[in-house]
Amino acid sequence: MELNILWFVLITVLFTGYFFLEGFDFGVGTLLPFLGKDDAGRRLLINSIGPFWDGNEVWLITAGGAIFAAFPNWYATLFSGFYMALFLMLLALILRGVAFEFRSKDDRPAWRSLWDWMIFGGSLVPALLWGVAITNLLRGVPIAVNMQYAGTFWDLLSPYTLVGGLTTLFIFTLHGALFLTLKTSGQQLAGARRAASLAGFLAVPALLLLVVLSYSQTDLFEKTGAGVVFWGAVAALVLACGLLRAGKYALAFAMNGLAIVFSTVAVFWGLFPRVMVSSLNPDWSLTIYNASSSPYTLKIMTIVALTLVPVVLLYQGWNYWIFRQRVTLKDLEY
Repeated sequence: MELNILWFVLITVLFTGYFFLEGFDFGVGTLLPFLGKDDAGRRLLINSIGPFWDGNEVWLITAGGAIFAAFPNWYATLFSGFYMALFLMLLALILRGVAFEFRSKDDRPAWRSLWDWMIFGGSLVPALLWGVAITNLLRGVPIAVNMQYAGTFWDLLSPYTLVGGLTTLFIFTLHGALFLTLKTSGQQLAGARRAASLAGFLAVPALLLLVVLSYSQTDLFEKTGAGVVFWGAVAALVLACGLLRAGKYALAFAMNGLAIVFSTVAVFWGLFPRVMVSSLNPDWSLTIYNASSSPYTLKIMTIVALTLVPVVLLYQGWNYWIFRQRVTLKDLEY
């Protein structure tokens, strides 16, 4: 396999892992003000993702670093063209991380409420913007012959990309609610189930609409495999909602995760060998060939990745295993 293709596949895997893992803690953060009826309830929800959220963000940092090193022209065009959107996302992620740390520094209700809403906003904004960003990559953005972004922030907003943003928001919210059905019990579990039912009711039509719109807004379905996988995401999401109603929470979480995986794979499959589509001229699109680093750089990166990535996977797997138990109110420290 050519190293250009290998690194495109690895970046696809990194984003897939990021959306699967960070998706549920985005969902928990978005649900925090609504499922946490009191301070103890909100602390319980935060504790459910406490050991995981910062480790999950490593997948994004690694994906961004991989793009920078393997496809520097992609990195430059993406971060210059999506500057404002990525700045808002970064600001939200910073506020979210700070909120997790600062919330417990003071017992005053107003103080804790402030940081709870920061967690909410810091989870909702990225969950929404990721859908907008990914659908823009697929639909195409104004890229000139010199690989420079030739549009404005408002060019990133369209009915199609907004549907993409709402789709990721609803699916991640469902993912978080299903995660809570596995990590909580009693009243908290009942609330998580109700939230999951509502999120699923919104997520299924949103994803279905996104798939249908993709026929006219993108060329994804010119690749039969990508189209099949995209429809497979819809089927997995519907199945997740059915399993939720049957009380099979673990399987429902797995199926919703599969919907996230299928959707991400379908998008990157539809892009290949492009990494950013030019809406001005298809010949001006960035590909894994005209946007890549030198073969020597890719070779060194491959050696480093094959050495270190297994270590990260083992560490994260161990972390999830150690903190696999449900979180209860009696586990909270007072």
